[in-house]
Amino acid sequence: MATDRMEVRILDDGTVVIETDKISGPNHIIAEKALDFLAKEMGGETKRERRPNAHTHEHTHDTEHEHDHA
Repeated sequence: MATDRMEVRILDDGTVVIETDKISGPNHIIAEKALDFLAKEMGGETKRERRPNAHTHEHTHDTEHEHDHA
């Protein structure tokens, strides 16, 4: 079941960590756009990691990237 939740943490070294739970279909593209916006505005290296036991699927957007859903 989707929870449409994103958690943002800022680590002591300034790294921004954003974790998401399952995002519902209607909100999925908005969540992706939010993550893309934040990555662009903050600059620096962007890395996406798959959490253990995460459900994943393939789909297309205007930009290429990898992401996962818990």
